[in-house]
Amino acid sequence: MKTFLSFILKEARHILRDRRTMLILFGMPIVLMLLFGFAITNDVRNVRTVVVTSRMSPQIQASVERLSASEYFTIVATVATPQEAERLIRDQKADIALIPQHTHSQSLPMRVGSGCQWQIMVDGSDPNMAQQWSTYAQAILRDSGSSSALPLKEGAASFDGRIPSSTQMHSSPSLIGNSGGGSIKLLYNPQMRSAYNFVPAIMGMLLMLICAMMTSISIVREKERGTMEVLLVSPVRPLMVIVAKAIPYLVLAFAILVVILLMGHYVLDVPLAGSLVWIVIVSVIYILLALSLGLLISNIAQTQLVALLLSAMVLLMPVVMLSGMLFPIESMPQVLQWIAAFIPPRYYIQAMRKLMIMGVGIHEVLNEVIILSAMTAVLLTIALATFKVRLE
Repeated sequence: MKTFLSFILKEARHILRDRRTMLILFGMPIVLMLLFGFAITNDVRNVRTVVVTSRMSPQIQASVERLSASEYFTIVATVATPQEAERLIRDQKADIALIPQHTHSQSLPMRVGSGCQWQIMVDGSDPNMAQQWSTYAQAILRDSGSSSALPLKEGAASFDGRIPSSTQMHSSPSLIGNSGGGSIKLLYNPQMRSAYNFVPAIMGMLLMLICAMMTSISIVREKERGTMEVLLVSPVRPLMVIVAKAIPYLVLAFAILVVILLMGHYVLDVPLAGSLVWIVIVSVIYILLALSLGLLISNIAQTQLVALLLSAMVLLMPVVMLSGMLFPIESMPQVLQWIAAFIPPRYYIQAMRKLMIMGVGIHEVLNEVIILSAMTAVLLTIALATFKVRLE
């Protein structure tokens, strides 16, 4: 046991002496948390808005003032005609235009006692943001009247969730009114803050990359230098040598997990609604899975460059693209959904979103825990089997 502990201390000292490694291990989580929390965000803020004022009324003026008073929209100009508003959007001087419509016709989506509806013209070059801008504008304009807007009638000339291209952004207008009833209630994230989505995703990405990539490179480095043979002929069994090299990264991963949780909660105001104990337990299972994957990569790779490339191809791109971190898996083609079913971070991110944001119990994430545990067992078995064959 004393020899085993000495191996652990040796590896820990080696990691701590390498300032570049320590900078990556603790600098990357902080930088990514700040970037995804404040810079790379899909939150709706300060949308440049132009209002057509050719048909102003006290009710319309009140709606515009309510829109301007919100943190989501900034009135950058008022124009006399829709054509001028469209020109500002095409010139990239505005993102969205609001055009008041006056009608008493029953053929339009809604009747509005005073005859007030809104046409929304939006820059659709970024479809996701265009949909969010339209949704936010509709919600504010609905609430700006004496009562909320009625739901739009099916089949009417209304916003149906399909965002037109930038060259057709005025062909399918959105019409909403200021009277009627109905409301929308958002659970768990009423302010629709993107940090609630990104923090669990960053946890899944960082823990996987750090544990798997750093572990594989550490073992391959010993093979490159020719010191692995010296370690394997020591009194400690080969398996214990590998475990001793993995334990420091297990401790570092746990420290990084703590840093991410503290930053997410106290800097980005992301709630920890669920049990902290279960968050840690599920994270430990995921860390063991990542360490097993790192060991498997180290068995395949003979140089640090190969280990780095394998880690990047096997981990980085699938984690970012197919884990649900940035894009919903349900919207992907069926083939990619099948591939995503084998991506471990997918299940960890799902579990963390449920535990942290929704505050559910462990029974609600039992499916994810079982899948992660099974993947850990399979990867660890394969890694140990290939490692023993290589030693022989």
